[in-house]
Amino acid sequence: MHFRLAGPGDIDAIVALVQSAYRGDSGRRGWTTESDLLDGQRTDADEVASIIARPSACIILAERDGRLIASCQLEQHDDSAYFGMFAVDPLVQGDGVGSRVLAEAERRAREDWGCRQIGMTVIVQREELIAWYSRRGYRRTGVLKPFPYGDERFGIPLRDDLRFEVLAKDL
Repeated sequence: MHFRLAGPGDIDAIVALVQSAYRGDSGRRGWTTESDLLDGQRTDADEVASIIARPSACIILAERDGRLIASCQLEQHDDSAYFGMFAVDPLVQGDGVGSRVLAEAERRAREDWGCRQIGMTVIVQREELIAWYSRRGYRRTGVLKPFPYGDERFGIPLRDDLRFEVLAKDL
């Protein structure tokens, strides 16, 4: 597996990977699915292009044998970084790919940007995912953020009690 930063030519592949990891029947093959919480899209080409174009952000790609198997968003905010839109191909989930991508994002935030902390938001109902991050040194901050109901760019909620919690880790 090797890492590289995404460019405009990767947008469609990133959208397809993120959608396959989080939504619909393909997402149900892996353990990171949100299919029971949300329907619709997880991201779109405009959002991915916007992230790639920002000087303070990037999308890290993980490839194996020339095939995209994982990606994540990394964005710098002063001396901290935001980690998001993390997707691992459902066919390779459980093989350690996610841990390696997360470690690469943390390394880049620390070494390339000088960040002292990295954070993310996770849907509070995703207890198994929060536990996975906790095993990798992330802590629940107790900071809750509302889910953007009515904005279908983030999906179509299947429940009315969704919200995010901020997780953080010192680098």
